Amino acid sequence: MRVGPESEDMVKITGTTILGVRIGNKAALGGDGQVTMGETVIKHNANKIRRLGDDRILAGFAGTTADAFTLFEKFEEKLEKYSHNLARASVELAKDWRSDRVLRRLEALLAVMDAESSFIVSGTGDVVEPEDNVVAIGSGGPYALAAARAFVRAGATDPESVVRDSIQIAGDICVYTNTNITVETLD
Repeated sequence: MRVGPESEDMVKITGTTILGVRIGNKAALGGDGQVTMGETVIKHNANKIRRLGDDRILAGFAGTTADAFTLFEKFEEKLEKYSHNLARASVELAKDWRSDRVLRRLEALLAVMDAESSFIVSGTGDVVEPEDNVVAIGSGGPYALAAARAFVRAGATDPESVVRDSIQIAGDICVYTNTNITVETLD
């Protein structure tokens, strides 16, 4: 995972793939295992997915690792404060992230989901809920997103398989994504 400023106003996440898919009452969130420092791969089996909120919420990150761990901690606090209400906790985290002088320097994105909803949360105050129950972040995200949408539209019924197969496709295309995939599921 690598984050590098493209300009002062825009940060480009250039290393990782996180993908979440909800089909019916099942959900899966997965990520690749590659960690880069500059142009060098330094780790192949990182776990970028966490279970939060008494294991009822899945969260994945793209961006700098230390920043992501800080965000996981802050997000868990929001989940506890708002009785594990994913939407409310996501909005409150985004508000704090954007307005706090220390937090707004964090360079990461979060993809979060439970059995009913999914969101992308950013430090610019964005909380985006996808309209098709598929959420993706990171440099390989667009490839995994396209593959997942194709699988779902073709009638796939197992979100875990969709996530694994879609990240595999992203790993075949994106040099910052590998195929050492971790997936967590919710029923």
